[in-house]
Amino acid sequence: MNALSHQVKNVSFAVVGTGGAGAITAGSILLEAAGKSGWYGLLTRSVGPQIRGGEAAALVRLSTRPAACMAKEFDILVAIDWKNADRFINAMPVASGGLVICDPAAGDPPKAVLDMDCTIVRCPIGELAKSIQGGRENMIAVGLVTQLVGLPVADVMNVVSSKLGRKGEQAVETGRTCIEAGMKAAADLGKAYTLAPASEQEESRWLITGNEAVGLGALRGGVRFAAAYPITPATEVLEYLSPALASIGGALVQAEDELASINMIIGASFGGRPSITATSGPGLSLMMESLGLASASETPIVVVDVMRVGPSTGIATKSEQSDLNIAVYGFHGDADHVVIAPLSVADCLFAGQWAVHIAETLQTPVIVLSDQSIGQARVLIDKPANMAFLTQRKPFVDTDKDYKRYGLVAGGVSPMAIPGQSGGQYTADGLTHTQRGTPSSTGKDQREQMGKRHNKIESFDFGDYWGVCEGDADSDTVILTWGSMTGPAREALDLLADGGQNARLVSLRQISPFPTKALQSALTGAKRVVFVEQSYSGQFYRHVRSHIDLPFDVRNLNREGPDEIGPEEITTHIRDWKDQ
Repeated sequence: MNALSHQVKNVSFAVVGTGGAGAITAGSILLEAAGKSGWYGLLTRSVGPQIRGGEAAALVRLSTRPAACMAKEFDILVAIDWKNADRFINAMPVASGGLVICDPAAGDPPKAVLDMDCTIVRCPIGELAKSIQGGRENMIAVGLVTQLVGLPVADVMNVVSSKLGRKGEQAVETGRTCIEAGMKAAADLGKAYTLAPASEQEESRWLITGNEAVGLGALRGGVRFAAAYPITPATEVLEYLSPALASIGGALVQAEDELASINMIIGASFGGRPSITATSGPGLSLMMESLGLASASETPIVVVDVMRVGPSTGIATKSEQSDLNIAVYGFHGDADHVVIAPLSVADCLFAGQWAVHIAETLQTPVIVLSDQSIGQARVLIDKPANMAFLTQRKPFVDTDKDYKRYGLVAGGVSPMAIPGQSGGQYTADGLTHTQRGTPSSTGKDQREQMGKRHNKIESFDFGDYWGVCEGDADSDTVILTWGSMTGPAREALDLLADGGQNARLVSLRQISPFPTKALQSALTGAKRVVFVEQSYSGQFYRHVRSHIDLPFDVRNLNREGPDEIGPEEITTHIRDWKDQ
């Protein structure tokens, strides 16, 4: 194979193997080393539904600028083994002229790989690992990619020392030796891809997942209690919060199921502690009755829904945006609440903090709609700016006489007493109630309390946080999307501009209450609008259409998971439309 003589601004590679082979660990080491060297990067993973032993792959993209989504094709594919690879190999096509490195002892590559226009190189990965006492195939893979991409060896070795240090000095030395062996094996191939010089960075970049970021944002917002029931792909939110809460005097309790977890956070919030839980679609379904209780009793809580492919159990390890309908419309009765969606891994930090601010300020449940594609993605980002929200409930002052917990006050947000406050006793349950909280069956009380809860949310100033507008503001072509599809749409803008065609992007962070006026203003001058969403039935398109007129040519680029819509597909869709 001839080494490429030119530098590249992006390089993508995948490391595949069975679960437990260490493919994802290898990808994580390489990503972290690239960050220390000054590059940006993104790691996503492809795993099967098995607890252990199924397929696993680390998909990594390194770039000289922030990476908004995973690459369409991969320059390098390193196969530790081919076991179960047929289940996912079609999802990681190797680019024309790309390189596949595999162990001949692991058998022939799957037909899908043999059919690719790539160079297949046999490398005795297993033998190299066995020749080193305690050697691991995944560390050989790290060495192969380090050499082929041209990552600074010192940075790779430093990361290995950090990762393996807790296992002892011998483990670190073995890892280093394996990497050197992998680099030597790849040396005869030349450097297949040489990354352009990394950018200067004033301070270290953050290496963080969307799940970790939303947890950190919640802590910054004031959350001090979480209740958890593990579920893929949301579990990492709770794993992050458990030690983080303990370190600042908070607590996380693992509940017996989703029903218990949401009722725990309602109770904790009633007692004065800002509270959160995290789940996925199946868990959110179970939480619906209690979410209605939080709405009716005006108890602030945050529920993070890291969406996965549905319905039912679906595909637990893949991404979709199909929980929009249940999050917005799934409550029985007219239960007012707020739904927001982070636009990227970095935006998960903001969304977590903003959600707590909204919940505590408005005394209402807030659902954060993240998904697997950003929740479990590990990304190198610039250090985010600190967001300052004055998050505080409207407190009950015990000098108040004649306390009305649900009083019809200006703005709709009435004082919330903490249990034990003198004069602050009230009933908080799901029944229609009077202004004092006493259960009632009159139409008057129902109308008053429904109006109170509705108006406080509808009249709240969400400011400029409702969404983002990017690209050519004068273009009559608009990509309209929400949540995690913002990343591919952003890169589609760049691809269109490279081809001499401009467009603009409008992406919603505020899903409910719907930002009608803001979106109408953002769409001024549009003639063509392409909706982009990851749902089979076009839930986002239908949601937008139910709130505003669409007086322009409209197309909906929508698809169910797990095959994600990429920037190239969006670009082709728009170009084909313009050419007709």
